[in-house]
Amino acid sequence: MRYFVTVSGREHEVDITRRPDGSVAAAVGGRPVALDAVNINDHQLSVRVGDRVVDLTIEGAPPKLGVVASGHRSYIEVESERMRMAARAQRKDSGAGAGEVRSPMPGRVVKVLVNEGDVVAAGQAVVIVEAMKMENEVRARAAATVSRVHVAAGKTVEANAVLVSLTPLG
Repeated sequence: MRYFVTVSGREHEVDITRRPDGSVAAAVGGRPVALDAVNINDHQLSVRVGDRVVDLTIEGAPPKLGVVASGHRSYIEVESERMRMAARAQRKDSGAGAGEVRSPMPGRVVKVLVNEGDVVAAGQAVVIVEAMKMENEVRARAAATVSRVHVAAGKTVEANAVLVSLTPLG
């Protein structure tokens, strides 16, 4: 699983892979890191990074977390790749361009919520796309008439694929 971790204003890509034997493989910015972590309880971890062991206390819930490590408190943001994709899909302007509503990510069309000739309001959901087991509503940016529906339920789409064409009102 890929995570985006922001510490002191700098974002780091962290890839975590759980191996079949229960161990964890990690890479930060594409570089492998020797890592081992043990849950102490719901909010505490003991983490070995290289030759160093750090006990962490975690406060809050993703994406904004408080972390106490070796007596020092830091505030970080941790966002999984799934969280980032879902947030992008749910932004009202996500996937909506000049006269076109586009898929913000690759996925499968779960449901088409409009038909050709329908009038849609700004921010109205027009298609539901499933990606990484999450359903994301793709919305129209502005009030418009649906001029063409390019997809059907069950169809697989690539990122940026045109889902619906719109003709602005007025």
